[in-house]
Amino acid sequence: MRFFRHCHDLPAAARGGVVALGNFDGFHKGHQRVIAEAAEVADHLGVPLNVLTTEPHPRSYFNPDGPSFRLSTLRTKAHCLDVFGVDNFFVLSFDAALANMLAQDFVVEILVKGLEICHAVAGFDYRFGKGRGGGADVLRWMGLMEDFGVTIVEKVRFQGEGEAYSSSRIRNALRQGQVRTATDLLGHWWTVEGHVMTGDRRGRTIGFPTANLDMSDYLHPAFGVYAVRVELGGGDDRRVYDGVANIGRRPTFDKEDVTLEVFLFDFSGDLYGQVIVVEVVDFIRPERKFADVEALKAQIAADCETARKLLADPDLARERYALPRLERARS
Repeated sequence: MRFFRHCHDLPAAARGGVVALGNFDGFHKGHQRVIAEAAEVADHLGVPLNVLTTEPHPRSYFNPDGPSFRLSTLRTKAHCLDVFGVDNFFVLSFDAALANMLAQDFVVEILVKGLEICHAVAGFDYRFGKGRGGGADVLRWMGLMEDFGVTIVEKVRFQGEGEAYSSSRIRNALRQGQVRTATDLLGHWWTVEGHVMTGDRRGRTIGFPTANLDMSDYLHPAFGVYAVRVELGGGDDRRVYDGVANIGRRPTFDKEDVTLEVFLFDFSGDLYGQVIVVEVVDFIRPERKFADVEALKAQIAADCETARKLLADPDLARERYALPRLERARS
């Protein structure tokens, strides 16, 4: 997959394609349906399959001091799209100029003059342009005016229920510790990734050394202990370890910042500065304050046993919720 931070003066292989429009935070099953619809059109026309989004998320731009809500970083999103089978991923800076661009100008300047699209695909609730002034009707009308096709993907419902797949629903599930529900909605494991920070190194002294990740850019799920899997390295050097993680403020040690601290089973080594990917598999218990370190150590040992049992459950096998891929022929 080719990655672009602009939409002008593009190489021929990135122009004239079908574009899927949206933010795609979390890359859930509704997002996958939108991009799969775009893939069908792209295959039929023999043109590239493209995805267009913006960074930062408009919500972050307009409310920079608001609480963390993102399900995925740009890096994670790009990886999901690459595995899925997207040809070109366009990420535009959501700045003052883009925030104040009228919906019609967005279509003409970016989709038509920039990407030179032949077809656009979006979800039923997609909004664009200044003040979110553009939607499905505007996109269809502009398609007629500018001579490109438009497909609007209607609501994709969760297990036949009335509610659609949505990032908001996944966020609510994670905030309540309902990891299995969130995983079903996503169609893959929810992951947290980042560079391992230097922490207090307290885990080493109690027999449970941890790798710590900053959670400031992520949604904060229910604070507590989780069964996880951790991916290290990449390519031929990729390794996966089972583990147990605490997400929260570590009240036993009177901390306030929110971190993910993960203890990897059967691992020894130094991970400081390395990028790791933590797959959140299931919720074990809420975070709580312990009377002393010995009580904490006993609970961590019990949590490890619980995590090992959960991670051995066939219903939670890693491959069951591997990242989805497009099943389509490529020219």
